[in-house]
Amino acid sequence: MTTSPNSSLNDLLSIMARLRDPEDGCEWDLAQDFASIAPYTIEEAYEVADAIDRQDMEDLQSELGDLLLQVVFHARIAEEQGAFAICDVIKSICEKMIRRHPHIFAADGATDPVSVERRWEEIKATERGASGALDGVARALPALLRAQKIQKRAARVGFDWPDISGAREKITEELAEVETAITPADVQEEIGDLLFSVVNYARHHGVDAEAALKSATEKFEGRFRIMEDRSTQDLASLDAPSLDDLWIAAKEVQRASRS
Repeated sequence: MTTSPNSSLNDLLSIMARLRDPEDGCEWDLAQDFASIAPYTIEEAYEVADAIDRQDMEDLQSELGDLLLQVVFHARIAEEQGAFAICDVIKSICEKMIRRHPHIFAADGATDPVSVERRWEEIKATERGASGALDGVARALPALLRAQKIQKRAARVGFDWPDISGAREKITEELAEVETAITPADVQEEIGDLLFSVVNYARHHGVDAEAALKSATEKFEGRFRIMEDRSTQDLASLDAPSLDDLWIAAKEVQRASRS
């Protein structure tokens, strides 16, 4: 099978149908189901985000194709089961986008960003048929992101600190509970509570906890790599003061590179 320079979605659908052909398809593709390819779907979404972060348009094009393949893969499995097909997926998202943008496609009246977001969330809640404020927050989200969403939902119904000082004091309280925990299970639970409190503190500052931690990790990684580059010995062979000296020097290199 060949593709043209003007390959379309139909070409990709045909390729997937061929791969999933019960008689002549690919053994690996035939062995897959929703659960087995879900991790690949998540991985491809992260690779799209990584290409965007690196501002690599060529790689972004490729990664978006990989992500689209995942959508087509899931839709093909569903079609084989008689559940839905790719056309139903497209129809569903078209209807959803029109429904969630009444200020564009209907005379809604909401025009400022705050009103538009509030209306968006109201429509989403109606779509979910949510009976509880926390319904519909996906359990598969990264932990920091899910914590932030859960807290934001709770805050909408008034369950929140009246100001940032309460969120700050909660961190101190949870840290003390970590230090007095006895069993490993208790320590894990209390550290979880501490992390949840830090996410809440970040939210009160208007900071995305996931993005903040990503930035901090990248900063640490950059400094550590500078330490490795500047050291004439294996880092594992150095004592604590020597490592501290390298760390301080790496911080200065980073600061100089940003100025």
